[in-house]
Amino acid sequence: MNLQSLTLSEQRELIKSKQISVSDLAAACYRQIERLNPTLNAFITVIPPTDEEPQGKGHLMGIPVAVKDLYDTKGIRTTGGSKFFSDYIPTEDAFVVEKIKDSGGVIIGKTNTHEIALGVTNNNPHFGACLNPWDTTRTPGGSSGGSAVAVATGMASAAIGTDTGGSIRIPAALCGVVGLKPTYGRISLRGVLPLSWNLDHAGPITNRVEDAAIMLQVMGGYDSGDPSSFKTLPGDFSSHMRDSIRDRKVGFAVGHFVGEVTDPEIISAVRKAADVFADQGAIVTEIETEFLREAALANSVMAQADGAAFHRERLEEHPDWFGADVRQRLETGAGFSSGEYALARRTQLEVRRRCDLLFEEYDALILPTTPITAPVLKGENAVERARLLTRLTAPFNLTGLPAMSLPCGFNSEGLPIGLQIVSRAWNESGVLRMGYAYQASTEWHKMRPGIAASNEVN
Repeated sequence: MNLQSLTLSEQRELIKSKQISVSDLAAACYRQIERLNPTLNAFITVIPPTDEEPQGKGHLMGIPVAVKDLYDTKGIRTTGGSKFFSDYIPTEDAFVVEKIKDSGGVIIGKTNTHEIALGVTNNNPHFGACLNPWDTTRTPGGSSGGSAVAVATGMASAAIGTDTGGSIRIPAALCGVVGLKPTYGRISLRGVLPLSWNLDHAGPITNRVEDAAIMLQVMGGYDSGDPSSFKTLPGDFSSHMRDSIRDRKVGFAVGHFVGEVTDPEIISAVRKAADVFADQGAIVTEIETEFLREAALANSVMAQADGAAFHRERLEEHPDWFGADVRQRLETGAGFSSGEYALARRTQLEVRRRCDLLFEEYDALILPTTPITAPVLKGENAVERARLLTRLTAPFNLTGLPAMSLPCGFNSEGLPIGLQIVSRAWNESGVLRMGYAYQASTEWHKMRPGIAASNEVN
């Protein structure tokens, strides 16, 4: 049976019923890693198979999970994609890694990332470029590119990433999988290498929307050891996911900011998605979202300035240890004045209020995840094209709102297109419901890159 055709729940039930074993499931992923990782470079560190049974017996009993190499893993190196941390071996697991293990998840490896998560191409100068499985001349997106590639190709059943300006949703869109950035504070960041204390989010990358709901259930929860963690009521993110979306009010983002650099094929795909929602009884209305432009710019200022603050000693002592692109961004961040940073924080407050008002009227906002499909890694205009990737995702890091990318078709070159769904703070259930409704009416989530072939579980 094909691993990629099975949801996490189906994999878990097969293990519980003893139709397959934990080792069978892991072996299918290890075969894909052995076959594909030398080409795609999705993993920095592969954790060898073990005969030990998973610690927990929860939602992820025996499920192989890939972990972005920003999360601390006890006894296993955590590089952050950086020369500075190339030999760092944590003595404790990150909070989220603990939660995954407690739920029975099997950590299968540490995935490739853009250096210190400050970039979206995953072209890492220290550990090599991670490549897009749909076209290996192109970027998989970043900075959680390795996690998206691992899921898209069956090298893992699920993965976790981080998102500061789109770093979960962008690779999900470019690799044809699902990426969820929850509300800021929903998932603890303790034990995760920071980029921006104000903008970082943790979240899952999966093949299906229902799998993202399960991963969110596992990963979420209050952590007194993380000052950004919020106390929230426990919720079951799967229980109402299949409810009807009839009469739900959906805003379809249009206007110059969304459309001025977005490929027409992407605009067309998202418009067709809006029609799918309308066919299911949702009330879809076009809305102008020009105010998101300032949010994207402010997010860039804060991300670079916060990154420069966290890495200030490393930047002073060994600037040559950073890759050229990351060093340039850190130096730019260090050069911002206190006034520029204060204005960015003021923009953050203003845009949050605009979004609060928007979601008093609408249940969800839909727009493209990225304005372009996967750009080439090298060549003329490669850098300029890559800079466009955060344009439509970064505003929702600034506001801290839940946002998800899911497959929405392909362009004429056969490259995946991502649909982004956003809602009010703490309404992950609403985002998942809208995503599941779209997924149930389309076939895009079943499409896998040819290089992945089948991934059979014995």
